[in-house]
Amino acid sequence: MAAGDDADFVLLDGEHLLSEALAANIFIELVLTDGRAGTIAGRARAAGASVYEGSTNVLEAASPVRTPSGVVAIAKWQLAPMTDVVGARHACGLGLVGVQDPGNVGSAIRAADALGATGVLALDGTASPRGWKTLRGAMGSSFRVPIGGGSTRDAIALAHRKDQTVVAAVASGGTSIERADLTSPLLLLVGNEGAGLAPDVVALADQRVTVPMRPGVESLNVAVTAALILFEIRRQRPAK
Repeated sequence: MAAGDDADFVLLDGEHLLSEALAANIFIELVLTDGRAGTIAGRARAAGASVYEGSTNVLEAASPVRTPSGVVAIAKWQLAPMTDVVGARHACGLGLVGVQDPGNVGSAIRAADALGATGVLALDGTASPRGWKTLRGAMGSSFRVPIGGGSTRDAIALAHRKDQTVVAAVASGGTSIERADLTSPLLLLVGNEGAGLAPDVVALADQRVTVPMRPGVESLNVAVTAALILFEIRRQRPAK
């Protein structure tokens, strides 16, 4: 039971993720359960999914996780166009550049959803938002905000065409986030777990921001960094 990254279909593991997909009207192609998830399987069947029941051993073979929760599913879900993220009114798009860990990508998507971002872009080598680990880490947020992909330069060019500020998160040397003006429509770029954003990407940004930290701490987890800056953006902007 698999879904390739280039196909229309993705693998969902667990009751929570399947429930979130159903709530978002994501089309569920098929469901496999070992009997422990009868209620959610029934909801999926009512929504048009083919539901199969097998032994725990069969489910363990189909599930990518070490300890399956009782249900896996195949759903039809594709990435959104870049314009859905960058072209949104009152934009606060999050661009993940070269973020290689699927768990970090999922957590960043979750933070973007929780803190009111208009969408997330997986750019230049970032782990696929369609991978099962990323979807599991996002805990359903992937289905609530536009998620797209593409190249960093294309995203920056599109943001500039839309008169948006491109903000680069840097570990040091940027304006502290509480002193930066983050009220205008913008695209926030955060870099990978090790090196952060490349200098040529930072050079294309209109503004550099830094999360203030105690001396001796060099950097934060990329999803944590994104969450802190998105929180500050939300704090600065009046409620809509």
